Order: sequence, then C-alpha cells, then structure tokens
Amino acid sequence: MKALQDLAAPVSRILLSAIFILAGINKIGGYYGTMQYMEAYGVPGALLPLVIAAEIGLGLAVAFGILSRLAALGLAVFTLVSAIIFHNDLGDQTQFVMFMKNLAITGGLLLIWIHGPGAYAIDNTGAMRRFSR
Repeated sequence: MKALQDLAAPVSRILLSAIFILAGINKIGGYYGTMQYMEAYGVPGALLPLVIAAEIGLGLAVAFGILSRLAALGLAVFTLVSAIIFHNDLGDQTQFVMFMKNLAITGGLLLIWIHGPGAYAIDNTGAMRRFSR
C-alpha cells in the first residue's frame, strides 16, 4: 500500500498542476485575446504577465514538489478568486460546471497545503526540508 501511495503523490501533483502550466503557456500564445477577456470582467490586462508567471511557476513548483505547500496555497487562492470573478453566472450550466471544477481543484490544492507533497518531491530532499515546513 505504501508503494502505491508513494506513486500516487507525484502523479496527483502532476495532474493537478498540468491545467495551470498548460493554461499559462496558452495565455502566452493568445496574449491579447486573454487580456481582452480579463478586461471584459474588470480585471486589469496589465496583470496578465503576473497571471502567466503564477500559473506556470506555481504549477511547476507543485508538480516537482518545490515549496509545495506555499505553491499549492497560492494556486488554491488564485483558483478560487478566478472562479468567483470569471465563472459566477451559476445559471449558465457551462459556467456552473467551470465554477465547480475550480472548487474541486481548490480542494485538491488545499490537501497538498495541509498534508504536504507526499513522496518523490524536491521538498523531501535535505536542503529543502527546512524551507518547506
């Protein structure tokens, strides 16, 4: 059972973080469209570089288990705020599903924040242990 749990931890981190890493990369390719989308919801387009950096940087941190708890908490807050701003039309079924997806992702990230990254994380190396607790 421990071997399965050890394998599940990095797989879970990668699955949770993949959506952020890919979204950040896609925002680079569709930069101006994303900026217009953000501005249509009242979010300054000037924040887009920060959004891209957060999605890619924190996503990679969670995936590799680098300062996992802090990165997961940052992404959890980001995801919850995104749900509230961009997916708040709960009468629209698509927006409702997107809102619930964000809540589910937030829950998974909060589990990493609470319990740590699990096995096969850079946080578990000697040099990182003092920074990741």
